Amino acid sequence: MQSTKHISSAQNPLIKKVLLLKDKSRERKKTGLFILEGLRELQIASNALYDIDTILYCEDILENTQILQSFNFDQLISVSADVYRKLAYRDTTEGIIAIAKSKDHQLSSLAFDTENPLILIAEAPEKPGNIGALLRTADAANLDAVLIANPKTDLYNPNIIRSSVGCVFSRNVKMGTTTEIISYLKKEGIQVFCAALSASKDYTTVSFKEPTAIVVGTEHSGLSNEWLQNSTQNIIIPMEGEIDSMNVSVSAAILIFEAKRQRKLN
Repeated sequence: MQSTKHISSAQNPLIKKVLLLKDKSRERKKTGLFILEGLRELQIASNALYDIDTILYCEDILENTQILQSFNFDQLISVSADVYRKLAYRDTTEGIIAIAKSKDHQLSSLAFDTENPLILIAEAPEKPGNIGALLRTADAANLDAVLIANPKTDLYNPNIIRSSVGCVFSRNVKMGTTTEIISYLKKEGIQVFCAALSASKDYTTVSFKEPTAIVVGTEHSGLSNEWLQNSTQNIIIPMEGEIDSMNVSVSAAILIFEAKRQRKLN
């Protein structure tokens, strides 16, 4: 296995480019590129047919460099340990970082492999950790799509990639405005269940067996009125303690796996 070159200076133009992609959402959007770190994340992205532009690796850290032969990439570059530590996002690292090309996440490109989809929709999520956790839940349940309404965070934010453990690559993720997504759901005849405190039924009393979208909002402000006004039925998870809400990813997981349970009874 031959690398095209070795980089030992943090002032190298490519290293500066990687740092920009790591830190700046505007740079990721402008170039259509993002960075990912770690063998597992790279494997998931590769399996999902992401185009890998460049792989940078540190031979002092990566235990088995032969594994790099299993990936398709345009360019392979080794870097010094000092340079790698400057690039690495995680404290514990595996010695591999890749530059990859982002995919199309427009709502207009959404397609399903089933006539009875189960979809998770998150409106205006801001915290990358919550988005990553939602994507991990979606992957665990093998959902047909995750839709982000009124997105406020770049999908290829390194925090989302890290917290999703690469599930951002394995899921069918699309974005659009709340209005666009509601219009799409109506057109496709998909029932809408909004997690909300008002006018709600216990989530175990409704049927998720038909084409279904489960919609969650932020813990701070919940869902917008537009969602609540277009809901097939608002649903609630009964609380038995002092608080009236849970972390959005926990709530979504409870609702999603109830839907999965019901569908297995068919």
